[in-house]
Amino acid sequence: MTEGKRRTAGRPASGKASGGHSQSLVRGLNLLERLSAHPGGLALSDIAEQSDLAPSTTHRLLQALQSQGFITQDESLGVWRIDVKTFRIGNSFLEARDFVGTSRPYLRRLTRETGETANLGVRDGATAVFLAQSESAQMMRMITRLGSRAPLHASGVGKALLAWLPEDELDWVLAERGLDGVTVNTMTNPTEVRRAMAEIRYSGYACDREEHAIGLHCVAACIHNELGTPLAAISVSGPVARIPDSRLASLGELVRDTAHAITAQLGGRIPSVDDYRS
Repeated sequence: MTEGKRRTAGRPASGKASGGHSQSLVRGLNLLERLSAHPGGLALSDIAEQSDLAPSTTHRLLQALQSQGFITQDESLGVWRIDVKTFRIGNSFLEARDFVGTSRPYLRRLTRETGETANLGVRDGATAVFLAQSESAQMMRMITRLGSRAPLHASGVGKALLAWLPEDELDWVLAERGLDGVTVNTMTNPTEVRRAMAEIRYSGYACDREEHAIGLHCVAACIHNELGTPLAAISVSGPVARIPDSRLASLGELVRDTAHAITAQLGGRIPSVDDYRS
């Protein structure tokens, strides 16, 4: 056999090895994904069954992941769990996550589709702080100065954030801030506020019907982090003349779906309404 033929004959073996390594990598990542969904750990037989792999193949992949510090085995319980290296990698993603930058294209799209100003805000104590905005081109439009604040109970963004807070944090906000009437339409009764929060969780969006400014309507929805708690909220706001009551539901659904898309891109989790039922 000539040298050229020997090199040609060797190529398929090299390609096969490369494909084998790729397959092992995909299978290993699949195992990590399944283990990450079960913080308490999984037994070898369960992992093999869920992954549709032979127990021997599963065990070999688990040992390889363990040797690199990605998973660990609790021999006393007979289960495998995510280990510290996987946590560090996931945490680096969270630290690098730029939710404002990620949200900007979505805000611009909301403005294109609705013709109105879109905002993004976060909670700071008992208030909402506005961090980003896509401004409407309309002559009469809503403009919020970046860095300005609004009470959580009297603004669309604030109500969207408030609705998904744990009960003890909601109690603190209501006690700390109180329920001042910003306009004649602002909710100032705690029972009324709690009922409104339940409605927001059910529909997935909040409505501000001239509660923060007379003549202005707003719809907003929450962006959630990986724990399902509020990270930020987005809104669409405009004059009542262009956003009458009859338009709030359709705009609310659009903003809600957009917030869900941002949540998914950021690796967040949308909580269930059942989580908040007493």
